[in-house]
Amino acid sequence: MHILHIISSPRKGASASIQLGNGILEQLQAINPGSTVQVRDLASNPFPHLEEAKLQSFFTPAESRTPEQQEAARHSDEAIAEVQAADVIVIGAPLYNFGIPSTLKAWIDHIARAGITFRYTESGPEGLIKGKKVYVAMSSGGIYSEGPSASYDFVAPYLQAVLGFLGMTDVTVIRAEGLALPGVQDTAVQKALDSVSSLLQPTEA
Repeated sequence: MHILHIISSPRKGASASIQLGNGILEQLQAINPGSTVQVRDLASNPFPHLEEAKLQSFFTPAESRTPEQQEAARHSDEAIAEVQAADVIVIGAPLYNFGIPSTLKAWIDHIARAGITFRYTESGPEGLIKGKKVYVAMSSGGIYSEGPSASYDFVAPYLQAVLGFLGMTDVTVIRAEGLALPGVQDTAVQKALDSVSSLLQPTEA
């Protein structure tokens, strides 16, 4: 099994989403011996935001691209190849201002390519990245899985929607939440890690 780990938090070892993502990786490897892992750290090596040259390169067939367009499309082509090669994808997703970090949004913009990772048909859009299992390692200072703040969570619903649009419909969100709340913060990460084993699905590759 090949696992792709997407890191979006810039907080390194202090990041709960990274700790949770690493915990998911460890347990996946424990139940799938011999698995390989590729790490894509978007905080250390962010993808550029989309601009005109990149968009033009996306809509130009690969065989017709100029050298400049080939370079403009390089990040997107690499990111899509990494996703396509993975059996399982672990995405670290801290909740920043109710949404995902801009680094993660830029990565999504690079993997969402009409005609390559999704297409429009007479019966509606069709995602073309299929057969993947995705785990979202989500962290937040407050409690957003339930209660009065649930409507402010634009991380889990957005990722489930956009990944599903691309064909990745098997998405499990594992939350380390309440990281800023007294009485909750000290055990939030460990509680999330303890829940991982019951949420992981053995995967054959």
